Amino acid sequence: EVQLVESGGGLVQPGGSLRLSCAASGFTFSGYTMSWVRQSPGKGLEYVSIINPGGNEISYVDSVKGRFTISRDNAKNTLYLQMNSLKPEDTAVYYCQNVLGRGQGTQVTVSS
Repeated sequence: EVQLVESGGGLVQPGGSLRLSCAASGFTFSGYTMSWVRQSPGKGLEYVSIINPGGNEISYVDSVKGRFTISRDNAKNTLYLQMNSLKPEDTAVYYCQNVLGRGQGTQVTVSS
């Protein structure tokens, strides 16, 4: 059974940082492109970042470039998203996903 379990969300002030993790199981993690997507209240899913299986091909949505960093540890079957200089507009539920499925999400709230 494919499982993707996100963690690391929370409440943070503008300008703060969070590191999200996504623990994967039930499939060969090192063989799959992984991505982070987010959904804000009343909005659809928005692509945030994507990383290839080897971790050497990465892209970001323009709004997070220079602030967010995606990475993966294939030995630990874990995907990460380091989020710095957070803004209120980054408030959303963040999900990790691949072609096999999506996790349950972790809430990130940026507010003073």
